[in-house]
Amino acid sequence: MQHNFFATISRMKYIERWALMRNSRPENLSEHSLEVAMISHALCVIGNVRYGKHLNAEKAALCGLYHDASEIITGDMPTPVKYANQKLKTAYKEVEADSENRLLDELPDDLRPAFEGIFHAESTEEEHYMRRLVKAADKISALIKCIEEENSGNREFRTAKSTTEESIRHLAAEMPEVTDFVNEFLPSYGRTLDELLTESVRPKTQPRNS
Repeated sequence: MQHNFFATISRMKYIERWALMRNSRPENLSEHSLEVAMISHALCVIGNVRYGKHLNAEKAALCGLYHDASEIITGDMPTPVKYANQKLKTAYKEVEADSENRLLDELPDDLRPAFEGIFHAESTEEEHYMRRLVKAADKISALIKCIEEENSGNREFRTAKSTTEESIRHLAAEMPEVTDFVNEFLPSYGRTLDELLTESVRPKTQPRNS
């Protein structure tokens, strides 16, 4: 029997984000999801290494990869519309959940439980915190897009940048991993490849004379 799950997931590359905005370079859902996956993983690693957490960083990366998969069916609904009021927010959540279940229905019965664990959160404190970090990674990825557009001379994203920065500040107040990533990694975005490679080459520390 044939199953359509992965063929459907592969269509993320056809879903363009920021549809209501003038983009200097279009961004598709596949690109965004990869970036969210990497940042989600990094945030969990920071939490584990620096703050004594016990987060599943590998699962966080998978959650990041699939976090917007429902948009293959719904399309990328602009944030101002999605959260315009509680009624719309609730309705969209229902549509999103239905779309995720439709995707899961495309899996064989024996594989579905493994993927349900990615799409649907477990009711543990660690899982809840990990999912919040994935949400933070989503916001950081959006901010990176705003920075890139701003650096290209496009002023279209200035309001989005401001509101996204405010959202990240609220998240960082409760999650130190977000603060660390923003302080240590975000400043490098927007630099040229030559600048990134030059700055990454540091002289080796010379041993002290005994």
